[in-house]
Amino acid sequence: MDVPEARPLRVLMTTDTVGGVWQHSIELARALAGWGHRVVLAALGPPPTQRQRAEAGAVRGLTLQVHEGALEWMHEPWDEVRRAGEWLLALARRLRPDVVHLNQFAFGALPFDAPTLVVAHSCVLSWWQAVHGEAAPAQWDRYRAAVRAGLEGASAIAAPTQAMLAAVARHHGVHRAGHVLPNGRNPRRFVAGTKRPLVLSAGRLWDPAKNLETLRRAASALPAGWEVRVAGPTRGPDGQAVDTHPLCALGPLPPSSMARAYAAAAVYCLPARYEPFGQTVLEAALSGCALVLGDIDSLRETWEGAAVFVPPGDAAALGDALVRLLADEPRRRELADAARERALQFTPARMAGAYLGLYQALRQAPDRHPPPTPPAAGPASGAPGAQRAAQPFF
Repeated sequence: MDVPEARPLRVLMTTDTVGGVWQHSIELARALAGWGHRVVLAALGPPPTQRQRAEAGAVRGLTLQVHEGALEWMHEPWDEVRRAGEWLLALARRLRPDVVHLNQFAFGALPFDAPTLVVAHSCVLSWWQAVHGEAAPAQWDRYRAAVRAGLEGASAIAAPTQAMLAAVARHHGVHRAGHVLPNGRNPRRFVAGTKRPLVLSAGRLWDPAKNLETLRRAASALPAGWEVRVAGPTRGPDGQAVDTHPLCALGPLPPSSMARAYAAAAVYCLPARYEPFGQTVLEAALSGCALVLGDIDSLRETWEGAAVFVPPGDAAALGDALVRLLADEPRRRELADAARERALQFTPARMAGAYLGLYQALRQAPDRHPPPTPPAAGPASGAPGAQRAAQPFF
């Protein structure tokens, strides 16, 4: 793919060290750096692990900066979020980036000199609705205000799926034109090995959105000789934990071990109640796994025609779908081939090209911020509205 921007850009990009945003940021930064662009990755939240620091250090043209503190979706984080915002502004004044790419919401309200892009990877309000079946309670009102301020203050808004973009508008009332920028993964990092009678699931297992409980209940229906393995942390940052019995828990795995787990699994199962994109699904598809997924809009959007979909809360339906698939090897191969073909569309080059196109549009726009009253929803556009002075709510 040709480099869409002749002059190298300076990009200040925030990330966090807790979930899939970290891997997305590294993959994007690696692709941008390969085209000669310079990325400063501002890592927020818990300090990066030694492995994460090594990942960042291996990307030429990437500089890692770290600020420890609570993230906006954590319990009572606002003093620490405010300090993180001050740190980001000081970093931006020193670096003078061409664009500020924010993978958190609240910082979109800060008065950066450069144009800002807020990318909605997930949000508490849409997560709460999907997991609990009701609106988030009043205890999240300050989060609501901070997220809305960030969305209104940003030069542009994006999400990895149309479903997530629609959720942002629905739950936060910010009806602006947005951009769908799907994630990407390097297919060379994943191989389809000799498949064994294994069903794999992965992710932040402590998060009820991943719906490990339904998989646990469905596992008893599997025929003898098949094993269900789950990879990922079972305890969250606030101490929340999940019981994995009777599944085989692999714990958090480094990328090389995770790739081997995908390679060995015949089926990847994620009966998610909430999954704005599905990074682990993409990795499993690149590894030649047949996919069994929760029937939600975002996963349908990406994997329609290349996966089996099951209602997230129906353990009996999930068990039946797995039993039928495990007994039908030709169907598993057919699904695995379809999933891999689909997954090969989500390359780092395609992802980086889409981001660079938007970065360039933001740099060239005469007005860098939207008006105080958001415009009516319409088709995606790279041009933000008139100048405004955004005020943070944290």
